[in-house]
Amino acid sequence: MSVLDKRGAGRRGPVPGKTPGTAADQEAADGTNTLGVKAGGGKNGDAKAAPEQPRPGRRGLPLALNAVSVVLGIGVWWALSAAGFKLPAPPEVVSQAGTLIGNGMLADDILASLTRVLAGFALGTAAAVPIGFLMGWYPVLRGLIEPWIQFFRTIPPLAIIPLAIVVMGIDETPKIFVIFLAAFLACVISTFQGVVNVDRTLINAARVLGAKDVTIFARVVVPASTPFILVGMRVGLGSAWATLVAAELVAAQQGLGYRMQNAQLYYDLPTIFVGLISIGILGLLMDRILLLAERKLTGWQERR
Repeated sequence: MSVLDKRGAGRRGPVPGKTPGTAADQEAADGTNTLGVKAGGGKNGDAKAAPEQPRPGRRGLPLALNAVSVVLGIGVWWALSAAGFKLPAPPEVVSQAGTLIGNGMLADDILASLTRVLAGFALGTAAAVPIGFLMGWYPVLRGLIEPWIQFFRTIPPLAIIPLAIVVMGIDETPKIFVIFLAAFLACVISTFQGVVNVDRTLINAARVLGAKDVTIFARVVVPASTPFILVGMRVGLGSAWATLVAAELVAAQQGLGYRMQNAQLYYDLPTIFVGLISIGILGLLMDRILLLAERKLTGWQERR
């Protein structure tokens, strides 16, 4: 048997009625499925394409860029201080931070401020999520509630402090209330938008399959709205920290905002910077926690 005969052994002959040598004949002769190989990565499309993995060199890039950004920021701060701007140099701030840590004042202030922010933020989120769902799901409730939400959105929470003092006194209640209001207004709008933006095709498909409103709400609306809720929580958390300093003006004896306001009276810039940096670090850490929760709860969502 010649070489050509050996190579052709075991193959089918040309399909009757078709011109030999065509792609169709080759597939018929070889017993392969070209579409299956292309679409699935194997015969008959059984093999699935491997998910795209991030390149190893890019995994640590964000952290490296963050570190470079921090170093550059400190460098610019130090340069401005050396150039004569009324800014304390980084060593002065570090020294003052060590003093406040040593006498326990910084820990007490952080605990007081963190307690107020967490209480106001938790209450604001707990109220915003169900109200946002109700506004988005029931048009009647939307018409009743939305005007008040939009009305209070135009009023800065800080402007409500005088009224809060008169109505609630000068204890912790007015401080937590203004933080609650800041977090609530940011989160309720985001939750409402999440419900409104749910794909109606998904809801209609669930109704066709016989799903009740409760099932549709739990299985379709809530998962689809989760990314909006978490984004609203992150925005609300930022608003809560931004409101903290003014909230602690209300007869506070402890807290980062109180410490900064007290330092202002004595032109104590290092202490003011310690308070600013502490608020920034605490806010950043809490935001990272929410971002991690967002990634865990919305793993189905495409990411860039």
